[in-house]
Amino acid sequence: MASSKQGGPATAFRKSEFRSQKPKPESRDESELLTVPDGWKEPAFSKEDNPRGLLEESSFATLFPKYREAYLKECWPLVQKALSEHHVNATLDLIEGSMTVCTTKKTFDPYIIIRARDLIKLLARSVSFEQAVRILQDDVACDIIKIGSLVRNKERFVKRRQRLIGPKGSTLKALELLTNCYIMVQGNTVSAIGPFSGLKEVRKVVLDTMKNIHPIYNIKTLMIKRELAKDSELRSQSWERFLPQFKHKNVNKRKEPKKKTVKKEYTPFPPPQPESQIDKELATGEYFLKASQKKRQKMEAIKAKQAEALSRRQEERNKAFIPPKEKPVVKPKEASTETKIDVAAIKEKVKKAKSKKLGALTAEEVKLKMEADEKKKKKKK
Repeated sequence: MASSKQGGPATAFRKSEFRSQKPKPESRDESELLTVPDGWKEPAFSKEDNPRGLLEESSFATLFPKYREAYLKECWPLVQKALSEHHVNATLDLIEGSMTVCTTKKTFDPYIIIRARDLIKLLARSVSFEQAVRILQDDVACDIIKIGSLVRNKERFVKRRQRLIGPKGSTLKALELLTNCYIMVQGNTVSAIGPFSGLKEVRKVVLDTMKNIHPIYNIKTLMIKRELAKDSELRSQSWERFLPQFKHKNVNKRKEPKKKTVKKEYTPFPPPQPESQIDKELATGEYFLKASQKKRQKMEAIKAKQAEALSRRQEERNKAFIPPKEKPVVKPKEASTETKIDVAAIKEKVKKAKSKKLGALTAEEVKLKMEADEKKKKKKK
């Protein structure tokens, strides 16, 4: 018993030593653990991962509009072929106007039925088969955004939806290039197919556009983010200092009234009592006048007003007979003697020019030439 008691603490000490000697994991930065290496892809789900298959049969059905019937009828063999590779059955019911997908006994991927459901949903929302079939890939997802109930007014809804598309689809094309997603605007929904990060941005832009925020602001932000993502040093830092901050401007300002009422300064005393008609008459002395005198005063006031109005009217009539002020006649200035042209001198120059032929010699030059010729003749003799 004693030996067992002595061995107890010794073994405990050895265990603690063994724990302390265990190799510690290397200290790594959190940014390295969070970032996914470039070119890394998740391995594809194969039959070896689930050899026994699925226990229950799962199925999904969706309706499609009448105008999609002709297109679905044409491309349905291609849909069946694409789904049969993943062991999923697809049926098209033209009477009810529905599409159904269901798993089989050979189906091994449990998530493929969800992707098949998304495929028929996209086909119903006017997405082409070439784009919709991409949803069966592992690194591709889809998002169907409902925009019909976001704006009450129909005209406003149509304008904002057109703003999302842009002139000749330029805004939508820019959004597709920045998010690496395929976007389809149809009716009351916006369908997007692409990577998860791109779908998140597409949803934000679409919802902001329906809230009357122009998509160009979000496109500018996405362009800046795209450039910042290229820098490996900025991956673990906040990008808020680089992103633009757009201020909201309220365009529809409240109209101010034409007549502004200015509030008077507050006084604790009540306003003075207004004078009555009797008080006014007492002040002017009319109260003590007789009725005939009051009547005469009124008639005199009326006549004075009439005379004033008559004189004003007469002045307006006489205005038509008042001649307008004439502008003073400007006398033509005499030509100064300094700038007079010598006509005689010009005539002489013209005569000389006419007599002189082009390239002809002057009179003095002709005389000198004649004298030189005579001298030559004398020498020869």
